[in-house]
Order: sequence, then structure tokens, then C-alpha cells
Amino acid sequence: MGERSVMPRRVPARPLAAVLAAVGITAGVLVGGPGLESVPGCGMSGDPYPSQTARDWVTYADHVVVAGPRGERETGRRTYAKGPVAYAMDRRVTFRVDSRLWSRASPRHAIGSGFDMVAPGWQVYRSSGSRVAQTATDAPRLEIGHTYLLALRWHEGGWVVLGEGGSVPFDDHTGDRGEWCGRVLGEQDVAEGERFSRHDDHSLEKALLGQDEDAVKRALAAARD
Repeated sequence: MGERSVMPRRVPARPLAAVLAAVGITAGVLVGGPGLESVPGCGMSGDPYPSQTARDWVTYADHVVVAGPRGERETGRRTYAKGPVAYAMDRRVTFRVDSRLWSRASPRHAIGSGFDMVAPGWQVYRSSGSRVAQTATDAPRLEIGHTYLLALRWHEGGWVVLGEGGSVPFDDHTGDRGEWCGRVLGEQDVAEGERFSRHDDHSLEKALLGQDEDAVKRALAAARD
């Protein structure tokens, strides 16, 4: 299946985004100003690849896996001479692969029993020394102790998820259960969020609410037809 042109895009008000909006957490990093140190925010917008639908996954991903972080270390530390943030860093997270649900016929890179991927890290404020977790856009932060469904692509020498829709909480191997944007959510939280989400939301994330690996496989198989 050929790839369409790639344009970063933002799809607002999906169910999980609505959950955090309902409790007062906005979709945007609230940093760089006084009084905002305690507000985690929910990342900057812009997907590297289309990631919302099953068709997006089978078009742009190399592999779809169920995986969980088992370790992390600091990477990409950035020090600032001025401003409220003294320094910031990313995390290089090591994942174990629990199961591989799909791979393209000719993936750009093979995947084994584990892999590393850069994830949002921390920023440290100059005045207080407090450390605030950074998050991805309307997506899991990818934290140890949780499990995720990931649509992975080999990009510029490393693994990335396609975008905000390519990373789904998957604790207990159940869709939309677990860590998302630094919070731990269950299916009931997400179902509540659907009340505030767009009615024309056809994302795979929404379709997998409360579903298991078999539902993922069926969705990806149907998208290839």
C-alpha cells in the first residue's frame, strides 16, 4: 500500500482529550511563565505521520506491538541560560515487546523482543528547583509499570510512534485502560470523555475502548482490504 503525502496534523477533542479537558487540564504545554510549574499540560501539537485510523496504521507503521517500559535513562539534556526553566531533558525508554500484532510486508527495520524509544522527559525550574514531567500531545507519556499499544515506524535511525493516535493505553491488554498524559485512566473515564468528544471521531483509539489484541488484529486486517 503506497504512502500519501505526510503532513503534521491535529485532531481535537478525541475521547481521551475530553477526559482531561473535563478535569481542567488543557491540551498544550503550560510552561515558561510564573505560576505554571504545577500544571503538567498535555504536550505540543503536531504528528509526524497520520495516526488516527487503522488505515493510517497499516499505511505508515512498520510494526504494531503491545509493549511495556522496563527502564529509562536521561537523554538530550538542554541547559538554558535565561528564563524560568534551568534545563530540560528527554527520556530514552527501554521497552519489552509482549506481542507483535502486525508488521508490514517489508518493514524499514526489524523489531525483536525489545527496543528503545525517546519519550517526553522533565524540565527543572530555575527558581524552585522543582521538576515537572513533560507529556506528549494527547497521548501516553510512556511510563514504567504500564502497557501500551504502539504503532511504530523506523524514522531517522530510531523508533517513533506515528503520532498522538499511534499510542494507546493498554494495561491488562485492554484498550484505553492505563496511563495517558501522565494520568491513570480506565474505560469508564474514557467512556465519560466520549460525551464531550466529536461525534465524527472514527479513531482506532475510540474503536478499541475496552477491546483486546484480537480486536486490534481484526481492525488492521479490515484496513488492508
